[in-house]
Amino acid sequence: MKNNNSSALEPTNRSLQVRRFRLSFLYAVPIGVLGGLIGLGGAEFRLPVLAGTLGYSVRQAVPFNLGVSLITIAASLVIRGSTLSLAQVILLLPVIFSLIAGAVITAFFGAAIAGKLSNEQLERIILVLLVVIGIALIVEGFLPQQIPALLPPALSWRIPAGILFGLAIGLVSSLLGVAGGEVIIPTLVFAFGADIKTAGTASLLVSLPTVLVGVIRYASRGAFADRTALGNTIAPMGIGSVIGAIIGGMLVGIVPAALLKVTLGVILNISAFRVFHKVNSSNKKTES
Repeated sequence: MKNNNSSALEPTNRSLQVRRFRLSFLYAVPIGVLGGLIGLGGAEFRLPVLAGTLGYSVRQAVPFNLGVSLITIAASLVIRGSTLSLAQVILLLPVIFSLIAGAVITAFFGAAIAGKLSNEQLERIILVLLVVIGIALIVEGFLPQQIPALLPPALSWRIPAGILFGLAIGLVSSLLGVAGGEVIIPTLVFAFGADIKTAGTASLLVSLPTVLVGVIRYASRGAFADRTALGNTIAPMGIGSVIGAIIGGMLVGIVPAALLKVTLGVILNISAFRVFHKVNSSNKKTES
């Protein structure tokens, strides 16, 4: 009887894996295109897909999203580095290193913090953070190309401030599985007076070690032990994201980035409420 049940489950599991493979790639490409158009990775939009459409639990979705983010950031750095001047980025290096210093600290402990939270607490935190990021996208859509820095140019101000901002960025990254560009870019623009293009490149430099630390920490806690998920979700989603980012980069200038950011900020808030409200409702029904 046991063998018959196992045999009956095999086609169902196989069809689920095939479905996840197809949807992972199909969703990743347009999200990557949008990310490429506005200079972001799109991880915020992948998280609702992972936790909603693909049916992963939030605890699985976050590290999987982080893994895809790592692939996307590495590819984006190569693409962006070959097309943009790094002269302005070099001037920001002290700030970039201070942001990295703070971010890797909280990224290191973020996985442990997430593990101590209940599913309901983690879902609520993720919902709040996604809404905040959605609002940040809308605000960023109205930013001018460059504004005066809020902080004085002295490194005695900028380095401690960078570390403090980095602590918040690393925590957001590890709890959501995102690169954090939506937080890093406004920080660089508002606090340090970077122009939007320079901030976009600098955010990738900050995100790479931050996400890498998060991936290593989640991996050490067994988050990537499911090899099937690596093949049918993370790999196709990573490939789709890179393809989409390349296409998006080629289309820059056709659609106003500011309009896209405002639109995507609204969409992110709506999708976050729909997915994570549904998750919470499902959990409550299960408990009752």
